[in-house]
Formats: sequence, structure tokens, C-alpha cells
Amino acid sequence: MHNKSIIAWAMYDWANSAFATTVIAGFFPLFFKMYYSAGSDVFTSTAQLGFSNSIASLIVALIAPVLGAIADSGFYKKKFLLFFAAIGILMTASLYFIDKGMWEFAAFIYVSAAVGFAGSNLFYDSLLPTVARKKEFDQVSVLGFALGYLGGGILFLINVLMYKYPESFGISDQIQAIKISFVSVALWWLLFTLPLMIFVKERKGRTSSLSKNVTEGYRSIIKTFKKIRTLKTVSLFLIAYWLYIDGVDTIIRMAVDYGMSIGLETSDLIVSLLIVQFIGFPATLLFGKLSHFASAKSLIIAALCVYIFVTIWAVFIDSSSDFFILALLIGMVQGGIQALSRSLYSRIIPHNNIAEFFGFYNLLGKFAAILGPLMIGFTGMATGNSRVGIASIVLLFLAGGFLLLKVDEKQGEKESTQFEKNNGTFYRHD
Repeated sequence: MHNKSIIAWAMYDWANSAFATTVIAGFFPLFFKMYYSAGSDVFTSTAQLGFSNSIASLIVALIAPVLGAIADSGFYKKKFLLFFAAIGILMTASLYFIDKGMWEFAAFIYVSAAVGFAGSNLFYDSLLPTVARKKEFDQVSVLGFALGYLGGGILFLINVLMYKYPESFGISDQIQAIKISFVSVALWWLLFTLPLMIFVKERKGRTSSLSKNVTEGYRSIIKTFKKIRTLKTVSLFLIAYWLYIDGVDTIIRMAVDYGMSIGLETSDLIVSLLIVQFIGFPATLLFGKLSHFASAKSLIIAALCVYIFVTIWAVFIDSSSDFFILALLIGMVQGGIQALSRSLYSRIIPHNNIAEFFGFYNLLGKFAAILGPLMIGFTGMATGNSRVGIASIVLLFLAGGFLLLKVDEKQGEKESTQFEKNNGTFYRHD
């Protein structure tokens, strides 16, 4: 049953990663520029997409700590995961019905789906210590991300074939193929969420009404912030994570739009996304193996060095072959940096407040994703040059990496252990 729970938990990454690949990274930016935002110039459509991503991130940032506190005050992690997943699934399917030029409506539906996706991930992350033992965190976290790359990649490949050869699937044209792809993501997401529904059994907390837990959740936001502030290592890690994951998320969300802005072919951009997905699967598993020989922190630093190199090189590229190489490099590190960040954080936080602390983890991660798209959107419009916008992302990787170097995992574990012994009260003496 233990192994079934682990596999069922990891399969949710397989399920909802289809949204991350086909919708967030792939077809929505493409469709937004050529269909939903038809008639807008290249810099305006980039800004519109960037602002949509930022709004979605802001909403998640505002609700994340509240939802985490709610989950910790009862036994609602799994229920809230399924609730937000349902929102994401329904909104993704609704993209099928939006017509050409209706960019405002498309942005609203996309933001709603992105909130469902991110909200469900908050509770998905917080279930990691429920399904895995502490010594298994790295391997199980990596398994989730690896299956996400594989599952998302498989469906995206099918969607790409539908787009390139619509007549072979009995589809009238490429526009219809993309719309049907959005529906396929919703169905895939729904189908592969079922194992988690069946096999993941949540540990029950104290029983109380949901309305009472909501009230307690709001009241606990300030308390949670105070708890995190007293844990020096956790605080430092969260600031570092807030900075560098912004760069990671921004590249995921805006890469296709950037490629279109500098004149690369649509078909080549789609191929590059497939490269990221299918390189990401074995590369993420490799990071899990490497975690036996090197610390999660050192592996994250190595991945950040790759991101810095990739971002600087992206400023100067002018061919599809260059973009393919960038996709290869990103695929090698993207899953590893996400998976090991989650497992490193799981080690240094007190487990009697796991969902509450993961609320802030997601809060900073999603709040940071506001900054990157805005930087690209504003600098692109101000300078009339998309390359300037992508260059600014380097600063986020440099700052995040510098702070991460100062994080001491062993000290973090000691602080959290002391925090738990003192029943949630920890006093720093420095």
C-alpha cells in the first residue's frame, strides 16, 4: 500500500503536467499571439500574455498561505487538491469555445485554469510527507517530476501531431486541432487524477467544520509568517527560491512567445518544447541518482549555472538550431531544480506544520512568477527589443544562487527539530 500511494501520488504529476506543457508552455502562448490576440503588434501581445501570467501568479500568491493553513488545521489536503484540479480541468476545456480576437476572455479563462493548476499543486506538494518517508523524499519528489515530464510529453507529442497533420485525425484545420488539444488536456488531467483519489490516504487531523478552518486559516497567516521568520535557514532558503524559481517559471511560460518575437518558425518552437519534455524525463531521474553522491543544494547551484549560461546565450541567438540547443540544456536541468528544491525544503521545515509551510513555499514561488513576465513585458514595450527583456532574467538566477550558497541544511534541520520540541515556539538567540 505504501508503494501504491507513492505511485498514485506521482501520477498526479503525470496528470496535470499536460496542462503545463500543452497549455502553459506550448499552445496557449502560440494561440494567444496568432488567434486570441489577433491584430495586436508583437510587443503588445507579449505584454498581454505576460500580464495574464502575472495576474494568475498574484491570485495564487494571495491564497496560498491561507489554503496551507486550512489544510493543516484539518484533514483537507486531498479534498482541496481535487477541488482546485476540478477548476483547472473545467477551465482548460472551456478554452475550446473562445473565438478569434477575444483575448480578454481567453486571458480570464487561462488565469482561472492556471489558478486551479497552481492551487492543486500546493496541496500535492504538501502530501509528499504523507506518502513518503523522510529518507525517500528526494527519490519520490524526483519520481513525480520525471513522470510529469513523460506524461506531459506524451500528450504534447500527440497534440503536436494533431496540429501538424490534422487531416490524419479527422480534424478540419490547425485552429480546430489546437482547440481539441485543450480538451484532450482536460480529459488527461481528469483520468490520471483518479489513482490519487483512490490510493492516497491522508492522515487525519483534528476534526472541525470547514468554515471554522477557513477562519482559522486567515487568522494564522501572520502567525505562519512569524514562525518562518524565526527559522533563519527556512527564511533564507525561501528568499533564494523566490528569486531563482522566478527565472525558471518565466522561461517556461514565455519561451515560445520569445521565439516568435525574434522571428523563429512556429514548428521549430514546438519541436524545442518536445526536446525539453523528453530530455527532461531521464535527466530528472538522473538528478535523483546524483542526489546519492552530492547534496541537493550543490545540484541546484549547478543547475542555476546552466540557466545563467542559457539566458545569456538566448539574447544572441538568431537560428532555430541555437534554440534547439537551448532547449536541450534547459531539459537537462529544469526538472532537477524543481524536484530538489521541493525535497530540500521538505527537510528543513517542521513537519507538524507541513501544509502551512508549503503554503508559503508556493506563495513565494508563485509571487516571484509575477516579476519575470512583467520584466519581459515592460522592457520589451519600453525598448522595442524582446532580447532586452530576456536578458533581465539573469539577475534573478544570480541573486537566488548567491543566497542559496548561504543556506545550511543541517542547521535548518536542527532549527526545525527544536521548533517542534517547543510545540511551535522557537526563539533565536543570535
